[in-house]
Amino acid sequence: MSQAAVQGTLFVISAPSGAGKTSLVAEMLRSDETLGVSVSHTTRPMREGEQNGVNYHFVSRDEFEVMIGRGDFLEHADVFGNYYGTSHVWVRETLATGRDVILEIDWQGAEQVRRLMPECVSIFIVPPSASILRERLTGRGTDAPEVVERRLAEAAEECRHAGEFDYLVVNDQFEVALADLLAITRTQRLRMQVQQARHSAVLAGLSNQG
Repeated sequence: MSQAAVQGTLFVISAPSGAGKTSLVAEMLRSDETLGVSVSHTTRPMREGEQNGVNYHFVSRDEFEVMIGRGDFLEHADVFGNYYGTSHVWVRETLATGRDVILEIDWQGAEQVRRLMPECVSIFIVPPSASILRERLTGRGTDAPEVVERRLAEAAEECRHAGEFDYLVVNDQFEVALADLLAITRTQRLRMQVQQARHSAVLAGLSNQG
């Protein structure tokens, strides 16, 4: 069996705001060139400095709703009046090439994805404590106190769903959390089913000796 026949793994990563998910995923992509990230579709306006197809696929609300009707999305949500969604076709096609894909979504989106693709690997990232999460959110200096309190309440709700995920990573020290995440991706690639497909010729040669 050729290497092209090896199916990639979909890694679904969720975390409460302030846990450091975005920075960790960005470093994962820099550290491992074989990882790709899903680019979501959205109906929100493009912001200065953003590029279509890089930050998001920007589409009209009508176009998005047509895509919903066709079943194009692995998961989608209406967030403050704007749609966000993950292309089912793109994810499937990319995985079929053997490439692993990271999908950054909230716990509700992760729940949708697990129903459609139970073979995905889900990871939940948390800060080391509620007090440190508060420090991180207030330390940004970008949110009003009431916004910080709302984010903390949302984080508490999200963390109640941590047990639904396959892995839990605590982001206390960034380098350790990054190493944990990369260890998870490496472990998945070493599973017997994947290795048998990737190294079938090696196994066949060794087993046919004598």
